Amino acid sequence: MTYSSSVAIGRRRFASRHQNAVSMAEQARTIGPVSNSIVLVILSCLLGLLYLTQVTKTNASGYKIDELKKEYSQLEKDHNQLELSAARLQSMDRVASSPAGQNLVSVAPTAIVQ
Repeated sequence: MTYSSSVAIGRRRFASRHQNAVSMAEQARTIGPVSNSIVLVILSCLLGLLYLTQVTKTNASGYKIDELKKEYSQLEKDHNQLELSAARLQSMDRVASSPAGQNLVSVAPTAIVQ
């Protein structure tokens, strides 16, 4: 586009005598329909990527939570087994040290029954 054609585009009226030959008018710039469509497609792609990153983070934390729950249940089972074995070991000492346990006699097996 040459200078003369770009100047001619912005004229409002024809120049008359003793007036400026060029009068420029400011025109509001707008986005065309193709540019508007491209911008909307790009924005929708960005929103899709944002959504996917959030879903991925949520799934990753869900896996971590599931792993921690499994570990918690395993530790809880181990704790219960240790409590049970500690109670068994302490009960033998309690019985042996109690007055009723002092009166018990030890028995040796005499024969095997078949």
